[in-house]
Amino acid sequence: MNKVKEFNDYRSRMNERLLESNDKVIKRIYNLDTNAFMDGHLNKKTKELIGLTASLVLRCDDCVKYHLGKCFELKFNTEEIIEAMSVSTLIGGTIVIPHLRKAVEYWDELNKHV
Repeated sequence: MNKVKEFNDYRSRMNERLLESNDKVIKRIYNLDTNAFMDGHLNKKTKELIGLTASLVLRCDDCVKYHLGKCFELKFNTEEIIEAMSVSTLIGGTIVIPHLRKAVEYWDELNKHV
């Protein structure tokens, strides 16, 4: 199974499981996340790039994969993604490099299906 499908299947399955709990806080956090990434004063593309770069600095590989997937859907090109991630690496420092490697690998995987 390819990495993109595996990640998306797992994420969907576990999101469903979490929402089954009917926990008010979890539902509200999910709702805030959904609403935060809608067009507003900043468009979706800008917000996804912010999400990607913040996730990379915070070293959340699952978050990076999610935002890379959204950036792919929004038609970012490789040069834009690499440049944004280079700024993240500068801000986050060399500790981000292992996560940068994983991010580039996942971006390459997304682009195999074009």
